[in-house]
Amino acid sequence: MSTELPADLAVTAPPERFNFAAHLLALNTGRAAKTAFADDGGTLSYGMLEERVRRMAAALRAQGLKREERVLVLMLDSCDWPVAFLGALYAGCVPVAVNTLLTADDYAYMLEHSRAQAALVSGALLPALTSAMVKSDHEVQRVVVSRPIAPLHPSEVDFETFIGAHGPLEKPAATGRDDPAFWLYSSGSTGRPKGTVHSHANPYWTAELYGRAVLGLRESDVCFSAAKLFFAYGLGNGLTFPMSVGATVVLMGERPTPDATFRRWKGEVQGLKPTVFFGAPTGFAGMLASPALPGRNETALRLCSSAGEALPADIGQRFKTHFGVDIVDGIGSTEMLHIFISNRPGDCRYGTTGWPVPGYDIQLRGDDGGPVPDGEPGDLYIHGPSAAMMYWGNAAKTRDTFQGGWTKSGDKYIKNADGTYTYGGRSDDMLKVSGIYVSPFEVEATLVQHPAVLEAAVIGVPDAEGLTKTKAFVVLKAGGEATDAELKAFVKDKLAPYKYPRQIEFVSELPKTATGKIQRFKLREKEARA
Repeated sequence: MSTELPADLAVTAPPERFNFAAHLLALNTGRAAKTAFADDGGTLSYGMLEERVRRMAAALRAQGLKREERVLVLMLDSCDWPVAFLGALYAGCVPVAVNTLLTADDYAYMLEHSRAQAALVSGALLPALTSAMVKSDHEVQRVVVSRPIAPLHPSEVDFETFIGAHGPLEKPAATGRDDPAFWLYSSGSTGRPKGTVHSHANPYWTAELYGRAVLGLRESDVCFSAAKLFFAYGLGNGLTFPMSVGATVVLMGERPTPDATFRRWKGEVQGLKPTVFFGAPTGFAGMLASPALPGRNETALRLCSSAGEALPADIGQRFKTHFGVDIVDGIGSTEMLHIFISNRPGDCRYGTTGWPVPGYDIQLRGDDGGPVPDGEPGDLYIHGPSAAMMYWGNAAKTRDTFQGGWTKSGDKYIKNADGTYTYGGRSDDMLKVSGIYVSPFEVEATLVQHPAVLEAAVIGVPDAEGLTKTKAFVVLKAGGEATDAELKAFVKDKLAPYKYPRQIEFVSELPKTATGKIQRFKLREKEARA
């Protein structure tokens, strides 16, 4: 992938020899006493972080792990997570950060696929990993357990004992900016997840081009992300961005429910009140619907970010009215590592995803591969310096996604007259009704404006003649009431008549990925079985 950037962009490329963990530690040499990370159990200063990262690197080397060998990281968000991840990077190993909500079968596949030589795991997740290792034909050389909750097997070692047995590694591995640094597994699609390989330079680019240049994060910020560190979105929010500017991070191991989020906003963890919050549309909707929603003066928020799926304008506007704080909506992907189209603090065009992030080029292409006119939906392609190197062991999918410097996102977008982009749904979720494209998201975003509706998902279903019609699955708010006819009329009043859902089914919840994305394919499967 080319790293050529516009001449007027004041960001220089990292040197050819570059270790991202060493880069972050060097940026914070003068902040030894400052809190870098905080969780429910305590805090970790920048000085202690560096020592523990270098001890982790030394311990991995002592186990015989070599450059580019993989290390599975199956850990809940805590102060041990950045030590594990950055320690592996510092040693020249390749951490494979995996979703903590998966099954033993999933982990068995990931162990075999990555051929991880060691596993760093939270005590609460050790049973799942143990089951996975029984199912897997791949043998893990060492299992290191963070915060064990039961006596360990002789083949397992406590995290503190592991890093305490070795002095800090004197110098980082002599990695290059284009060397493999870490893997993230894709989520939200059918079939096996894809091992997405990122270089040491990629998180540098996202931190500089987005975290610093667009969001304007600063040393005085306290960052808190509902998205976990094993996600591309969460990794930037909760580690690479704040460390790049010397900020402090509040980490949360539990699920990001509204109540759990509010406790952090109010400073109930180590007395730290977040100034920047990173969430997703589903989470913002749930918080706004919660009777425990804090008042404006109960938090220290100055900025919020949203990604994962497009933010409905109504949610952004209501949040801004209540808190006086923008939700800066953007789109990123595992393949591009973080956000490449975004609104701007102080200039949020709610209902759009904003403008291309400087340093990234955007193209919308039609079915023939050519450009589409402004105002018409097209397939989104991105060119930028943070694109992944490949999908490990999947040449066909790599060739299909990474095309001559451009990354195919699988999203449909429309470019507006003001240069902003509006989300039109996933390419395989777009519906053609009576020969006209209908965006499921547009209909969903309209439905959630109804005062009784909490969430909605729209899919296409065939009618008696085999023509595609829209069907909406609707979750009502607690105590909310609405009828089929009422919601249809509500949509007709706000959108072109052909876009209203022909069928509505009221459900108690919607199927979602661990990132909070609605899994419309499961709704389609349900309809196919009906």
